[in-house]
Amino acid sequence: MPVYLVRMDHPDGEGWGQHVAAHVLYLRRLIQEGSLLASGPLKGTPLRSGFLIMKGANRQEIDAMISGDPFASEGLICDLRIEEWDPLFGCLSNHATGKLPQELKSLFPS
Repeated sequence: MPVYLVRMDHPDGEGWGQHVAAHVLYLRRLIQEGSLLASGPLKGTPLRSGFLIMKGANRQEIDAMISGDPFASEGLICDLRIEEWDPLFGCLSNHATGKLPQELKSLFPS
């Protein structure tokens, strides 16, 4: 199943504070369902920002999960970036396609 990197930027203020608990509960549900692999705040950014590593059948499924987030329904996402990612190396490599770029195949013979 494809893996996606999601970055959400949020305006600071009362709205964020009112809905952060619901947002975290929603993320916990996605973790239990197996759709969210990891999440957390970014440090040193001008806005409140969060980074999520998600998996879904396709981009539309990821979009639907983001739309279900209380931050989305409350209009508290001012910038959203979603990129498909192939975690070939490291602790998330079990979610990778296993398809190495041609340039790397000689380094990892089958």
